[in-house]
Amino acid sequence: MTSATIVSFLLEKIQSLPGSLVYGLVAVLVFGEAALFIGFVLPGETAVLVAGVVASRGHVNVVTLCLVVVVAAIVGDSIGYVVGARYGARLMTLPILRKRTVGIERALDGLRRRGPAYVFIGRFTAFLRAVMPGLAGMSHLRYRRFLAANVAGAIVWGVSYTLLGYFAGHALDKIEKYSGFVGVGVLVVVIAVIIGLYLLHRRREKRALSASPLDPDDELPESGE
Repeated sequence: MTSATIVSFLLEKIQSLPGSLVYGLVAVLVFGEAALFIGFVLPGETAVLVAGVVASRGHVNVVTLCLVVVVAAIVGDSIGYVVGARYGARLMTLPILRKRTVGIERALDGLRRRGPAYVFIGRFTAFLRAVMPGLAGMSHLRYRRFLAANVAGAIVWGVSYTLLGYFAGHALDKIEKYSGFVGVGVLVVVIAVIIGLYLLHRRREKRALSASPLDPDDELPESGE
């Protein structure tokens, strides 16, 4: 199933749910992205974007949604950190992780050298968002330092993607008010642009896996202990 199909499917299904279930579903998907490695199947940002669109249509409160997303991201990543610290070696034997050995080794190297900065930046890449908490636990990065970066990243990421979906939804609602073929045509173009930008973003993320998110020559402070 393509990313565009997933977005359309989720939007159709989530809009029919009661508000409490929308919050719960988004919380589970964001929480499970790192804690349960759901991110390999469905990136959390997809659920957050779709929920933001749903909020723009009055089904849920956007402020409450932001809080739910941020808290779920923080708690989920914290669980992922603990799992990585205790069972990291066993997790590396999973087929889904063995296929990404090169990317994981680079991420571990970045964590050892740059610690919290790497955790924060990893929040904005789908693959790293799913594995970074566990790798941080494996690398023995102190939890207090991990938590600070985790909270900062969760707030920026969670609020940004929620509002992105929210304002995109408002734009679509305004366009839908136009009548006739012109309005329909404009609506189709806007949807196509949004989906195109989303797919471009996903493609760039895949390409980024071939290289470290932070250039080795960047002058960032060492993580230390």
